[in-house]
Amino acid sequence: MVQKNINIKNKKARFEYEILDKYTAGMVLGGTEIKSIRLSKASISESFCEFNERGELFIINMQIDEYSHGSHYNHKPKAARKLLLNKQELRKLHKEVNTSGLTIIPLNLFINDRGLAKLNIALAKGKKLYDKRDTIKDRDNKRDLDRIKKAFNN
Repeated sequence: MVQKNINIKNKKARFEYEILDKYTAGMVLGGTEIKSIRLSKASISESFCEFNERGELFIINMQIDEYSHGSHYNHKPKAARKLLLNKQELRKLHKEVNTSGLTIIPLNLFINDRGLAKLNIALAKGKKLYDKRDTIKDRDNKRDLDRIKKAFNN
């Protein structure tokens, strides 16, 4: 059974990184890879993006499980996959990563309305431990405030 809207998220990304800029990239996939993604058999939680020596952007460590009905033509689950962006975006990202030590992380993987796999990526800066504590404190405060509002409205 194929689900209609696939949206695989990287839940750790916003906790561990401060998001500076977002992009939507296409992906170069083989036949069985897209079939596995359509069955939601993918994970981007441990993955990251990096440039090769020719200036092409690849996603590393992305897990796409082998397709269950694939034969010996099945894909490798952890292969590096090329991301497709226009030249200006690639040049800008490459410059930012090289000069300021930022990193590129995937935020979520989805299938667009034309049936193509797309990946939302972000230029991000790693958070320090005290930043993570602030994030947890803000989340708890928001939850408490929402509870108070709900009790007050009822």
